[in-house]
Amino acid sequence: MILHYSNGYLRRAKKLSRAVFERLADHEQLFIADPFDPRLDTHKLHGKDKAFWLFSITKSIRVKFEFLGNNEVLYVDIGPHGRVYR
Repeated sequence: MILHYSNGYLRRAKKLSRAVFERLADHEQLFIADPFDPRLDTHKLHGKDKAFWLFSITKSIRVKFEFLGNNEVLYVDIGPHGRVYR
């Protein structure tokens, strides 16, 4: 799987605590192996964000992403559930 990162995602990822960033790295490996691994709690969004999906890093931190096709994914945003789902 090829991962792409939006500029907003990269800016917000830099602000994560070290512990959350390390957990993100672990979850990214799970995601690459299987985007629907149950440990990620991957789910599709609805409404105006219906093109996007979320997966969990911690109880409160999520990664918002979009499947681009051809085995490519764009990470759009990262942060608390309420902020990335708006």
